[in-house]
Amino acid sequence: MTPRVAAAAFAAFAACAAHAQIGGAPTPDPAVVLNQAKSASGGAAWDALRTQHSKVSMLTGAITGSAERWSELATGRSALVYTIGPVSGAAGFDGKIAWSQDASGKSQAEADDTARELAVNAAYRDRLAFWYPERAPARIAYKERAEADGAWFDVVRITPEGGRPFELWINTETRLIERMVEREAQATRTELYSDLRDVSGVKVPFRVRASRGDAGRDEFITVDLMEFNAPLTGVRFAQPEPPRPDFAFPAGRAAVDVPFELYNGHLFVSVMLNGKGPFRMLFDSASNSVLLPKTASAIGLAPTGAEPNVGAVRVERVDVGGVLLERAAFATADLGDFLRRVEGMTDIAGVIGFEIFKRLPVKLDYQRARATLFDPARFRYAGAGVRVPVEFRAQQVTVRGRVDGDAGLFLVNTGNRGSLTLSQSFVDDHNLRERYASKTEAVYGASIAGPLRATLARVRTLELGEVTIDQPVTMLSLTDAGALAERDVAGSVGNGILMRFAVTFDLPGGALYFEKAAAAGADAWDRAGVWIERGERGFDVVHVVAGGPAAAAGVAPGDVIVAIDGKPWTGVALSKLRNDLAAAPGRKVRLRMQGGTERTITLKDLV
Repeated sequence: MTPRVAAAAFAAFAACAAHAQIGGAPTPDPAVVLNQAKSASGGAAWDALRTQHSKVSMLTGAITGSAERWSELATGRSALVYTIGPVSGAAGFDGKIAWSQDASGKSQAEADDTARELAVNAAYRDRLAFWYPERAPARIAYKERAEADGAWFDVVRITPEGGRPFELWINTETRLIERMVEREAQATRTELYSDLRDVSGVKVPFRVRASRGDAGRDEFITVDLMEFNAPLTGVRFAQPEPPRPDFAFPAGRAAVDVPFELYNGHLFVSVMLNGKGPFRMLFDSASNSVLLPKTASAIGLAPTGAEPNVGAVRVERVDVGGVLLERAAFATADLGDFLRRVEGMTDIAGVIGFEIFKRLPVKLDYQRARATLFDPARFRYAGAGVRVPVEFRAQQVTVRGRVDGDAGLFLVNTGNRGSLTLSQSFVDDHNLRERYASKTEAVYGASIAGPLRATLARVRTLELGEVTIDQPVTMLSLTDAGALAERDVAGSVGNGILMRFAVTFDLPGGALYFEKAAAAGADAWDRAGVWIERGERGFDVVHVVAGGPAAAAGVAPGDVIVAIDGKPWTGVALSKLRNDLAAAPGRKVRLRMQGGTERTITLKDLV
């Protein structure tokens, strides 16, 4: 949840009129439309306001929270502190730099383009610069007259200098701003304003609903306190100084080795939680920490929130190979059935990763199946690897790179079981499906929302900084989700490529180091043309590639596999079956389906 205070959105700004025609009538002058909104919500009373201070309560799903915010209307400087479930943090803008601070007290300047643009937009709205254009420049245009929820709105599109477009929706009857629409990193956020009350002579909403398209995840914000012109003495707008470390290494140790399993293309490590365990957890460099409800219960924690299986907890001590992390915040979510189906495992306790990677340098040696965690105070990279600078997008690690000469921003993600996945927008912008004659459609993975689909390709070269990877198997996405839904993200680099190297994630130092692995071979993908998940009665066939080996053998979606090469399915791990179906071309894999039908797949390369 991102705390928002809606009073700053009650604004408009004066600008040149548009001269286009809409439906044969002159386009309304946006300056007139927005100044009507100013008059309807307080008029000249807005001119006397200098500062804003608010306290709000928040609810999203089953998680509750609160926030307090201060802002200067003339400068756009702001500061925010919040608590959401067991998670606390802060954010701010000092007039030049936007920053965020997590529960550990560690702060960072927002460096990626999306975060900077959203910070510019928020400061623009804090300044009420739509009414006071001398405070910040912007472009303005009347977009359209639109209907929503039984009301009509004049929609004004505003693009602050250095920011991104957002829309204000002004009710044609009340002339009040009742909506704000803005594209975030991964979704479009719509804020709906209601329960207007008079404060210092102006009307401000005391209820805000923020939606990103999923009603079950809407944010509800209630204003508990709103005041203007209160002194901001003591409010800190600048980025906080670094806190003391919230982790500890074993006495006398500057590094520890942690064994990991590479299973289904994912990494798993053993973790102790509050002295109990060990627990098997997915080690994902790009994920927030998550515990399954059964794991939280096993260590005596009850998630906060209105629903029993969705919420958050705080673990006092997380032990990864002897490195202790204090008071770590975890979301809780009932992912057990999803993980059983997709990973074929019933003992996964949760997900951990980014909270480790962002604090400590981590070397992933795929040949040795070891993750080495380093004390950042004593770490100096001394290997022969190639240094690639990183950029941060929330909990995402990104690098600049090129695919056959086309530049883009790429996620580096140990949670990606494949090699290279290119976002649908990047594929479309560069006509990559046509360029690579990529017509074979396949399911290459799954999310909670369902199967992930792509067409198959093999690009010539992927460059990550000065590192070059030849002919990686590439998914040209048909179903962008998560971070890939953001237009400035070109793709995601996963374990299929990372395992060609020993990769050191030195996020505290702002870089990755790639050391070529001696045993690195050619990249390969499933050679059967089938996506299989673990079901209740056997392995469920979810998708079959048209014209592929599985289809030629008569395998169809909905089939249930009960034996593999004569072995009952209950004695075969899902990971082993997937590996068998990616074996050398020409190998035959014999499957028996529920009902007794035998199918023999002769493997071959599909890409």
